[in-house]
Amino acid sequence: MVNQTKWNDREFNFDFPVGVYPCLIARLKGAAVRLEEIVASLPKEVLTKPVEGGWTIQEHIGHFKNVDVLHVRRLDDYDNCEAVLRPPKMTDEYTPSGRFNEMEIADILSDFRAGREVFVKRLEALDEAGASRSAHHPRLNKPMRVVDMVLFAAEHDDHHFARIAELARR
Repeated sequence: MVNQTKWNDREFNFDFPVGVYPCLIARLKGAAVRLEEIVASLPKEVLTKPVEGGWTIQEHIGHFKNVDVLHVRRLDDYDNCEAVLRPPKMTDEYTPSGRFNEMEIADILSDFRAGREVFVKRLEALDEAGASRSAHHPRLNKPMRVVDMVLFAAEHDDHHFARIAELARR
């Protein structure tokens, strides 16, 4: 088994054309269905099983909702012509304090789906010029177009999907 690279160790090259924007939005739109498929047959004990130094499956899924709030706020940054995108809270205190393990998985998935829908609708409303807008990403220390942010979000989804799948196999 290959050890998964930590998210904060990932680097990105944003050297692709804006024309991939519709494909990237499709990845984001499909996330809820992919999550539902992964967790459909898992019992609550597996979904909420504590992991030393990490999150449970339900906490990973709850994290998606929290991150989508950041993505929508970053779209506000682009709309406001901010030079620098707002930074994430690298400690992500919202995930552990979200008490996701006490919730029903159907409710977490429903909340995620609703939040993702807001994010995707904002993205779908943009034309090529809107998808090409750029601002500086604080952690990556490089310019990030809206289309780049969409790739970043889709890759973040996949990062957590891989971790969730690994936890489900245990």
